[in-house]
Formats: sequence, structure tokens, C-alpha cells
Amino acid sequence: MKKTLTVFTPAYNRAHTIGRTYESLCRQTCKDFDWLVIDDGSSDNTQELIEGWIEEGKIPIRYIYQENQGMHGAHNTAYKNITTELNTCIDSDDWMPDDAVEIIVNLWKEKGSERYAGIIGLDYACTGGLIGTKFPNDISESTLSGFYAKGGQGDKKLVLRTDVVKKYPEYPRFENERYFGLVYLYSLIDQDYTSLVINKPLVIVDYQLDGSSHGMYRQYWNNPQGFMYLRKETMRLNKSLKTRFRNCIHYVSHCIRANKKSEFFSNPCSWLTLAALPFGCILYLVTRNKVKNNKKMKIG
Repeated sequence: MKKTLTVFTPAYNRAHTIGRTYESLCRQTCKDFDWLVIDDGSSDNTQELIEGWIEEGKIPIRYIYQENQGMHGAHNTAYKNITTELNTCIDSDDWMPDDAVEIIVNLWKEKGSERYAGIIGLDYACTGGLIGTKFPNDISESTLSGFYAKGGQGDKKLVLRTDVVKKYPEYPRFENERYFGLVYLYSLIDQDYTSLVINKPLVIVDYQLDGSSHGMYRQYWNNPQGFMYLRKETMRLNKSLKTRFRNCIHYVSHCIRANKKSEFFSNPCSWLTLAALPFGCILYLVTRNKVKNNKKMKIG
């Protein structure tokens, strides 16, 4: 019987942590899901681990190997290969509470409809406690951007309708870059749909020191073209003057880093970019110094 949910996991050299993800899926109180692992060019024994778990047959697993494309490239591949009604990403260093699939499936069967993009739940830290803030008790639906605009904080776990995801463009890829903000897709979806919200944890998060969350200055520095694209899209979609100005500052910094100063004003807010120029130059210098200092600390 076809499952309701696909849990997909991008993996890059996470053989030492992905076992926790697998074990949590084996413990799920509801088995109405498939597990899809996108191996994004791992050089460790990730493949051997997954093949062993497939042979165990405890849960249905699909494994796809690809050359390294970065997290967003792994998401693109996952979305191409998912056929279930719902999907959610659980990273290879995170895991699900034992009742997470049951919570998702029951809520969707009770209240899900074509008007919703899916479900937004809570992230909890592996050290214990909620990450950020809960949803207000008087709401049952929201967009992710709307939640943050009203003062909400912290990462949240998205469960998306697969047919909704497939309506929107793939994450763009740029030569020699391996990072692009996943928020791009979520921002596009927010223009057309709300999601059901639930104040229950759907994922337990263990941020790794070499992961993208701990290395944002490095990601910022190494992927300027992707960030330029993302900043332009944010300017286009967000009408807040404050948000647009902040993104103009970042856009200028990215242009300098990408050696594309001629594109300073090639964005939806070119008039605002003029005012942002000096601040963007300062941000570029601050970021450059941060990256240099981090390299020195690692060498030391």
C-alpha cells in the first residue's frame, strides 16, 4: 500500500550520525512512511550502512547516490523522486520523536486539504527544550514568513505536500558553489498557501560544528552568486522597506565578493541599493575578516 509520508535525508559524510536518524524511524509508532536517503557524494561508509539497513527490512528505504551538489541539490533530487502525498526532510544528524509520523499523518487526515501547503511543527534541541518560540495558541494555520513577521523565532519543521512542491522551480545551482538557502522554496510557497501548525516537536536537532548552521560566514563567503540570487528574490517577494533595505546591504556585499560590481543595481530595488552601498561595503569587509580569523583559528 502506498505510504502517506516520505521522510527524506540528505547525507554527506554523516555515517557517524545517520544511525540515530535510522533508529528513530524504526521506533515510529506509525509506519505510514518511506525513508529516502540522498547520498550527496559521501566518501565514508554511508552507502554500506544504508545497504545493510535495507537488507534488515525494518522500514522501507530507498537510496540514491549523486555527486556532491550541496544540500539544495539533494533536495532537488529528493523532490524529483518522491511520490507520496507528503514529505519532510530530516537531516542526517537529526532524528524524529517516536510519535512524529503519527502526529503528522493523524493531523493531515483530520484537517488536511488542498488549501494547505502542509504542516509546520516544532524543532527541539538534542540538549532539551524548544528551539525558538511556539505558535500562538489561537491560530491553527499560518505561513512560515507570517509567523516570523509577527515575532516568531527559531527553526521550524516543515511537512509539505509533494504536488505543491512540484509546482515551483528547483533550487538554482551555480558553478563552484554548494550552498543555496532552502528558504527560497518556502518563500515562494508562502505566496500561495498557508499551512496547518502544531505545537508539537517533529524533529530533534543536533547542530554539528561542521554543518551549515555553524558555518554561515563560510557559506556566505563561498557562495556569493547563490546569495545574490536569493537576496533579489527576497526583495521581489517582501514589501517591507526594512527587509528590502537589509537585503540590499547584503546584495552589495555579495556582488563585491563575486566580483560583479557592475550588477550593484540589477535588482528590484535599485534605488534603495544606492543608499545601501556604504553599508554593503562595510559588511563585505566584516565578513572577509571573520572568514580569515576562522581560518587562523583552525590552523592554530
